[in-house]
Amino acid sequence: MRILVIEDDARVASFIRRGLREEQYAVDVARDGEEALFLAQTNDYDLILLDLLLPKRGGLEVLRTLRAEHVTIPVLILTAKDEPRDKVSGLDAGADDYLVMPVRALELAA
Repeated sequence: MRILVIEDDARVASFIRRGLREEQYAVDVARDGEEALFLAQTNDYDLILLDLLLPKRGGLEVLRTLRAEHVTIPVLILTAKDEPRDKVSGLDAGADDYLVMPVRALELAA
């Protein structure tokens, strides 16, 4: 399984990548919205883990663009934004699920 992690915080991205690799997943990391779109549009991923607060293009913009282009890769929003309206916005934009950080490795792996 190949996963795209879209996260601008290097420490968080490293933590997620390390945990997923320990579970035998192939992991690519994008650090901003533009890089995320490029990678998602040019590679085959089984899952995208998407932060909402990104430089260059925000996570919701990335998600809406992918869905408008009929990219059907499952997207799990993984963010610190925990307000109910944020969750609703993410799900309405096309996310398949929404997790609030900090998240435990076991919960993320599930």
